[in-house]
Amino acid sequence: MTAPASSWYGVRCVFRHGDLGVYEERVTLWTAASLDEAIERAEAEAAEYCEGLDDVTYVRFAEAYAIDGRPGEGAEVFSLMRDSELPPGEYVRRYFATGAERTG
Repeated sequence: MTAPASSWYGVRCVFRHGDLGVYEERVTLWTAASLDEAIERAEAEAAEYCEGLDDVTYVRFAEAYAIDGRPGEGAEVFSLMRDSELPPGEYVRRYFATGAERTG
């Protein structure tokens, strides 16, 4: 029996830093035979990530995205669509650019 072919996946996991209400979203890349396997591998890495940091917990939320082909420059590694009646500026302020984000 041949092993199943692997595909690339982007997996977003969410973490909480301390009790101050700081949340982090990380997207990591994985090769896996299925979406479930990619999430399983990302969640294992999420636990390791938390071990190296003080007062950081994985909130047990992961979303995976199957990447079309092999990732390269400009490849889409994660995508999320959400229904909303908000106009563009309000939508961005509510979900992405509240002014309290930290990147890096």
